[in-house]
Amino acid sequence: MNNNRSKQSLPLGGDGEGLYFAPSELIINDDNSAFHLHIRPDQLADKVVMCGDPARVDTIASFFDTKECDVQSREFHTITGTYKGKRITAISHGIGCDNIDIVATELDALKNIDFKTRTLKEKLTQMDLVRIGTCGGLQENTPVGTFVCSEKSIGFEGLLNYYAGRDEICDLEFEKAFTEHLGWDYHNLPSPYVVDNDASLLNQIYTEGVGMIRGVTISCGGFYGPQGRVIRIPLSDPQRNEKICSFHWNGYKITNFEMESAALAGLSKHLGHRALTVCMVIANRIAHEANTGYKNQIGDLIKIVLDKI
Repeated sequence: MNNNRSKQSLPLGGDGEGLYFAPSELIINDDNSAFHLHIRPDQLADKVVMCGDPARVDTIASFFDTKECDVQSREFHTITGTYKGKRITAISHGIGCDNIDIVATELDALKNIDFKTRTLKEKLTQMDLVRIGTCGGLQENTPVGTFVCSEKSIGFEGLLNYYAGRDEICDLEFEKAFTEHLGWDYHNLPSPYVVDNDASLLNQIYTEGVGMIRGVTISCGGFYGPQGRVIRIPLSDPQRNEKICSFHWNGYKITNFEMESAALAGLSKHLGHRALTVCMVIANRIAHEANTGYKNQIGDLIKIVLDKI
């Protein structure tokens, strides 16, 4: 890992090694655990498998050969153990990019900040963060049951715009083409950002012959209106999903909706970690199909990720 992080990735313009993080900024519990996650630095592996559902952590850990800790706090459930000789942490992040902001930040702090001195460590540790999720397919080649490896992620929720240096890690040409195609309403909507998932991790996880494709994933700020679902409130742009599905640029098209991949990819790129989201399609918005029994099938995707990470 390159230890020369940009100043943009350091809070309040800090210079790196030795930077002090005040108790109001980095809250550490009395047992030396991270504020929200409630795990200690010694309980976190360098390889992390993430998921939204706290119950799915038990499913992931059911493949482990050994377990060393099992910690639950709010929607954050963590089990660290070994799988075929690899030390792996399984952790749930709940739903939405706001939770990713918490989890990605605290995971990095657990690895790269000395909790006793509250200073940045001299040697920084890179983690592999693979999110296993569910999503809605947006193309004919993403029927229910498809596994989508996110090559690029588009953030509709605006999270990365709160951090300095977002332009340096984003695909600005893709952003321009995409927002022009949609006629994006900047007055009323957050500015989208486009960020690459880690290419080396994608090549490591991607598996042919198992119904897996590479795709472009949109992370939405909600499940209903932001993803074009109409229940009782009309949409501000009823044609937005149609525009999204018809977008083509440099061989790319939008493959799926979910709610976390862009925030994870963007924050991880800022912090120097390798991140990837792999989702199972449980609803196809074009075919108007859904599979509520997906929990019986997602074990296949979990096994692939554990073998490849």
